[in-house]
Amino acid sequence: MIIKYPRATEKGIRMIDSENKLVFAVDRKATKRAIKEEIEAFFNVKVEKVNTLIGPDGEKRAYVRLSPDTPAIDLATKLGLM
Repeated sequence: MIIKYPRATEKGIRMIDSENKLVFAVDRKATKRAIKEEIEAFFNVKVEKVNTLIGPDGEKRAYVRLSPDTPAIDLATKLGLM
């Protein structure tokens, strides 16, 4: 399992509305392509772009932009973030 859990930070919640993005904590060795494939398969959504970041705490985060026809707010509600 590449995806560990969704991150519900203040910045992440803001990005759901403004940029149609969700933030996930992922495995440190995960590639962008693997993250994209797993999210598309697991949540049945279309992913437009994946950006990754390793934070100062050593945790790798994936910023996942969903396609315009898939609102991030719907997926966030299903995940219990909203």
